[in-house]
Amino acid sequence: MNVENGYLARPLDLDAVQAFVLVADLNSFTRAAEALETTQSAVSLKLKRLEDRLGRRLLERTPRKVGLSPEGAEFLVAARELLDAHERALNGHVPARLSLRLGISDQAAGMELPGMLAKVGAYDRSLRIEVRIGPSHHLLSAYDRGEIDVAIVCRDSARTDGEPLFAEPYGWCAVPHWEQRPDEPLRIASLTAPCTVRAMALKTLDDAGIAWTEVFVGGGLPAVVAAASAGLAVAPLPRRVCPPTITDVSERLGLPKLPLTEVMLYNRIVEPRTREAVRILVAALRAMASG
Repeated sequence: MNVENGYLARPLDLDAVQAFVLVADLNSFTRAAEALETTQSAVSLKLKRLEDRLGRRLLERTPRKVGLSPEGAEFLVAARELLDAHERALNGHVPARLSLRLGISDQAAGMELPGMLAKVGAYDRSLRIEVRIGPSHHLLSAYDRGEIDVAIVCRDSARTDGEPLFAEPYGWCAVPHWEQRPDEPLRIASLTAPCTVRAMALKTLDDAGIAWTEVFVGGGLPAVVAAASAGLAVAPLPRRVCPPTITDVSERLGLPKLPLTEVMLYNRIVEPRTREAVRILVAALRAMASG
């Protein structure tokens, strides 16, 4: 029994504990507020009250970053255990196992998919997640057939449905010392067709009157990044996925600017816990994209 000065201790506010865990996982008050469908000021107030209640500073705040204090890192373990115990109390000893069938395009997932899934898994350990990664066109077709419940894909100009998540800048990426020979077309590495970004990039070159040749076609984003890192070609890539080995060479080579690519959410889930898991996934993706 928790006793303070001879009296029963006032229990912690579980909503505040959940808000703390989300801020810790997403490194952002803004993204935590999105996941909780509330305001940033409301999340800040919950965290202030939780810190006052514990008598400890849990978070280190700077204008550009939110991180855990040493006391916050220690409390995070207990906070997760508390939320798990609360879930078991609500749903029995073993929480009801729910399923999330997710499709996410290569470009939207980037290289951060493991981190995003870790954040969702930490929120609900009972959740069964089935993930498909592939071209936006294929995933939208699977969503329309009811094979997946959530699709996070590049915008299809032929569709007017879906929820916009964010618009992402792309660049022509290659090794820093890449040189384009004047006597040959631009060497391109891209994802397998059909690919929304591939079609957009090649149209941009055609509109600018730049000759090109596809010398590498990858079945996934890591393969295309590897081809660019190996110096095989120039690749149209989201700037956030570029490792230190490659850089945007657009300006140096006089290549046309690539338009922003809009990432969309298609979501038919109505079950509250699974919808919350999707909100956390989306918030994590937005945090990484704005990173």
